[in-house]
Amino acid sequence: MLDQAKFTPQPNGTTPNALRPAIAVGVLLDSRERAALEEHLDELALLADTAGFEIVARVVQERKSIDPATFIGSGKVEEIAALAEALNAEAVIFDDELSPAQGRNLEEVIKKPVTDRTGIILDIFASRARTKEARTQVELARLQYILPRLTGMWSHFTRQRGGGANMRGEGETQLEMDRRMTKARIADLRRELEEIRKQAETRRKGREEAYKVSLVGYTNAGKSTLMNALTEAGVLAENRLFATLDATMRTLDLPSGDHVLLTDTVGFIRKLPTNLVASFRSTLDEILDANLVLHVVDVSHQAWEEHVHATHEVLAELGASDKPMVMVFNKIDMMDGPGTRTRLAELYPDSAVVVAAKTGEGLDDLLKTVQRHFEGDRRTLQLRLLPSQQKAIALLHQRARVLETDYDGDGNTLLKVLITAKDLGQVAAEAGHALDPIA
Repeated sequence: MLDQAKFTPQPNGTTPNALRPAIAVGVLLDSRERAALEEHLDELALLADTAGFEIVARVVQERKSIDPATFIGSGKVEEIAALAEALNAEAVIFDDELSPAQGRNLEEVIKKPVTDRTGIILDIFASRARTKEARTQVELARLQYILPRLTGMWSHFTRQRGGGANMRGEGETQLEMDRRMTKARIADLRRELEEIRKQAETRRKGREEAYKVSLVGYTNAGKSTLMNALTEAGVLAENRLFATLDATMRTLDLPSGDHVLLTDTVGFIRKLPTNLVASFRSTLDEILDANLVLHVVDVSHQAWEEHVHATHEVLAELGASDKPMVMVFNKIDMMDGPGTRTRLAELYPDSAVVVAAKTGEGLDDLLKTVQRHFEGDRRTLQLRLLPSQQKAIALLHQRARVLETDYDGDGNTLLKVLITAKDLGQVAAEAGHALDPIA
């Protein structure tokens, strides 16, 4: 179906000369959803731009159901073929995922490379993966996407070479070889990712004592900008989709002087490919390990409520729906009037903070909110520690907030601490001594 070389994104989303012209296609199954479809196609245009294409025309067909053979009706396929020829379009991009057979049938008529939202997203991820982990995750997802489409790719190759009985046999032999090689590579990548997951799990166990906060949200919501504003992390922050793929972890200083770990994760999007979510599992598991999730939302976007829903769907798929969550409505500086703030306060009376990461507005309120969650499961205790329990004293300074320090006439240390039950148990276990609370 796909000539992959023609869909390889160029650096910074462009070719050396210009963006490549392409046509976007969407299907409307409910006339009441036309505005939503247009917004989806706007997003598809941004994805295409990131992948090096410029959408020069949109085609929308209203149908009662999807055509199993070509997704859209045969007449509309012919119309797109003529339009692609007239506009010199180099590709046709569908907003919904096509089956391998649909892609092959469409290319038979359109005579241009045909891809879909999933293919474009996978190619963007491939162009932006930097670490070995991210590259492995993306390669696995792409190969799983390509494998069922290899037949179409080799049919395309055979037509270019002129066909014929001998070429048909050659193509089938090469197809079988490619399938075997692709399946073998998929198996290798799965083994590599399993090792990566084990290593990541080991690293997470080493951070069990830390309070962890994870940034999640729709792509381009401003998570990396917020991360930089809070921690001076120096994370790449671009006004482009999927600017960040690799998880970044930094120490966040709270107003109380306590420290927590803040993690920036890959952004989500509508119709995020299932294979991509599965492949990025070791990265996204940072969310499952978090004590608190900050859901960052670009409130200046007209479809922000749909973005919230899409993010919640991915979190549910990951099994992270029950995590304590704070809604962080970003880019409030781009909104006019108080109406948005009032509505947000009504929708999320107990779990929302309004910020502008670029200007710093609201960041103090956000830090105070994280502080409240951090302290929510802690309790204040008075402890008496013997001179022989110096290890426990040192550990308490690491795991708890020491509010007061005093000494009695017997040389014992009296500490007033704010600590979780989990940390108190770990301090006692690692110190090898029972801790003596003062009534």
